[in-house]
Amino acid sequence: MKSLIVCVSISNGNTRRVADRIALELGAEVVEPEAVDVDSLGDYDLVGFGSGIYFFAVHPRLWRLIGRLPAAGKGARAFTFFTSGGAAPPLLDYAGPMRRRLERKGFDVVGSFSCRGVDLVGPLRRFGGINKGRPNAHDLELAGDFARCLRDRAHL
Repeated sequence: MKSLIVCVSISNGNTRRVADRIALELGAEVVEPEAVDVDSLGDYDLVGFGSGIYFFAVHPRLWRLIGRLPAAGKGARAFTFFTSGGAAPPLLDYAGPMRRRLERKGFDVVGSFSCRGVDLVGPLRRFGGINKGRPNAHDLELAGDFARCLRDRAHL
């Protein structure tokens, strides 16, 4: 199985830690969006797209990559993952818009994972932030479980 994980993790490394844990289970390489050759994505059995949530949104670098993607071939599978300082506000779904955009590109989105990450934005920094120590060992184990489930379910 050939897997690739595309990850934007700019503030505290939260999302990258989750990406690395998923990559360990899938035997995948982790890259930033700018390193992706969009024409070679068809060479992968599974592609993960992950971002920290910044001011209630997926990072624009990941959206730009998805906008550049050509139509995926039949059977192209993807998953999404996120870290955030807080729960999504009512009526704001981080995974749904990305899933829909990837599906419009022809991907079969086979799952999504999210967990809390330390948040030091704005005035939170003065107080040491929220979600200190997250993602923690339990969060990373859940990310590994998610990856194993993907692998087993997709027979990868």
